[in-house]
Amino acid sequence: MTSSSESVRSYWLYTLLSLVGVVLFLMFKPEWFWVMLPPLLTYFVKGMRWM
Repeated sequence: MTSSSESVRSYWLYTLLSLVGVVLFLMFKPEWFWVMLPPLLTYFVKGMRWM
């Protein structure tokens, strides 16, 4: 496995963890859910190899 595919896999893992964070923030602190949006969107873009 190349290091490129391993890094993309880690970006998808971070995306899923950030999504869980967004959902948890929406459940417990809805006014602060936007705090988790930058990592979610950044790792999504990196996982799709758009950046």
